[in-house]
Amino acid sequence: MLYHLFEFLDKTYDLVGAGVFKFISFRAVLALVFSLVIAMVWGKTFIKKLQFLQVGESIRDLGLQGQLEKSGTPTMGGLILITCILIPVLLFTRLTNVYIILLLISTLWLGMIGFLDDYIKVFRKNKEGLSGKLKIVGQVGLGLIVGLTLYYNQHVVVREYTNHNSALVEQSMEKGIVINTSNMPVETFEDVKSTITTIPFLKGNEFDYSKISTWVGYDITPFIYILVVIFIITAVSNGANITDGIDGLAAGTSAIIGVVLAIFAYVSGNVIFADYLHIMYLPHTGEIVVFASAFIGACVGFLWYNSYPAKVFMGDTGSLCLGGLIAVMALSVRKELLIPILCGIFLVENLSVVIQVSYFKYTKKKYGEGRRVFLMSPLHHHYQKQGMHEARIVTRFWIVGILLAALTLATLKLR
Repeated sequence: MLYHLFEFLDKTYDLVGAGVFKFISFRAVLALVFSLVIAMVWGKTFIKKLQFLQVGESIRDLGLQGQLEKSGTPTMGGLILITCILIPVLLFTRLTNVYIILLLISTLWLGMIGFLDDYIKVFRKNKEGLSGKLKIVGQVGLGLIVGLTLYYNQHVVVREYTNHNSALVEQSMEKGIVINTSNMPVETFEDVKSTITTIPFLKGNEFDYSKISTWVGYDITPFIYILVVIFIITAVSNGANITDGIDGLAAGTSAIIGVVLAIFAYVSGNVIFADYLHIMYLPHTGEIVVFASAFIGACVGFLWYNSYPAKVFMGDTGSLCLGGLIAVMALSVRKELLIPILCGIFLVENLSVVIQVSYFKYTKKKYGEGRRVFLMSPLHHHYQKQGMHEARIVTRFWIVGILLAALTLATLKLR
């Protein structure tokens, strides 16, 4: 809103200083600061309101150290996260931007699914919450919206160049050859619809989903692309949900991932950096930096109350939303194939559950009794069962998350 207001004041009245709102970096900093302040100041009041309403989580005794002490801790803290994302985004972004609209829809959509789940658990006293099938239906529904928009919307484009002068000059300089650029043809470009994405670690690191249609002989590109979008949103959203098991783990991990996505959005949406790094230039994606900044600020601000010992839990309201937003941002900047690395914590947590359940069912069928690979799943509970304090587990998971983030960023040049 403020962006559009100051744009109007700058164009109409030439107001001194109004033009600063054109800069993505300025608005990103404001979004980060505002989300942090809102979380830290308003969060305390909101937690007291949850305590007054007795929105406490009932904890089952799983034999984990300090677990029963958390019984009665307020949940639905994801509402703090959502509020701290929405307010700065509404204030500082271009609300006509297609990516911002998609991210706002995703925030509200997944937040509502998570809220319904927490509401059923807390107020209906049903520990199962919203059924798994209904959650999947909701996630698939959002995947359809995101997939169809990214595939068909005319503003979701990739810039394609002809006469790559800069690349030719750089290659010549590497070989010690001096060339005369004055006689070279002018570089031209066109913004086109494309299903191209990034493959990490390869020199020609681009893959087009339309090639699958070439292989099968039929044009199934829309079907394949939308199916991939649905899978990624569902997987990452559930991964964040599973990771949210001990104080500060999901919020801290999401903040780290958010920083990387903000960097990707900035370099992909900046024609100079995109040219220098030889990556796809994606018009209009720069606005995602502002959203990602609000996302980071909300996660860090939430940690003020969610770090050990937690005064509030985010619940499914927050965890489903965080994972879904990470997926949508990654898809928007065409870095979805980097998710297994960037979201490695989510992936390992997810896999630990799949391995545990699958192996238990297999051994029960074969030997008559179920056996386990881990002491308990998800993986963070395995370490708790070994006697490791949850604060240490969270810190070590964060360290691994930072290493994965660094490796993900390295793909910009490491090919």
